[in-house]
Amino acid sequence: MEYISYKKGYKYQIVEEYQEDIDILPSETIDTAYIDLTAEGRLTLKDGYAWDGPSGPTFDTRNFMRGSLVHDALYQLMREEKLDRETYRKPADELLRLMCRQDGMWWLRAWWVYMGVRWGGDPSADPANKKPVIKAPRQ
Repeated sequence: MEYISYKKGYKYQIVEEYQEDIDILPSETIDTAYIDLTAEGRLTLKDGYAWDGPSGPTFDTRNFMRGSLVHDALYQLMREEKLDRETYRKPADELLRLMCRQDGMWWLRAWWVYMGVRWGGDPSADPANKKPVIKAPRQ
């Protein structure tokens, strides 16, 4: 029987490649189907990358989208054990706050976003919480 394989939990998808130089420098280049991160800190999110947008009790505003994109990609690399969670989670959270501020978010909201991911974000970076692959129809 024919079936599809998919993952739930994604709300947005980029339609062109996005690159950003960041201060997260892995010991060696990471290359996945949709995310690349060089040892020099060049993050590339490839056309078609999907993410769930801003999380928590918040609104999906334009000044939150770029930060949530990069933050979700970094957390995905942690879930996939390509980035060490203990080393890189706090810098990823700080980068989220910085990008939100750069994009015009009010400092108090950016601080609240940062505190939210610091307090409640660890499970999202935990390899035990990888999104399962679902097959339809069931086999």
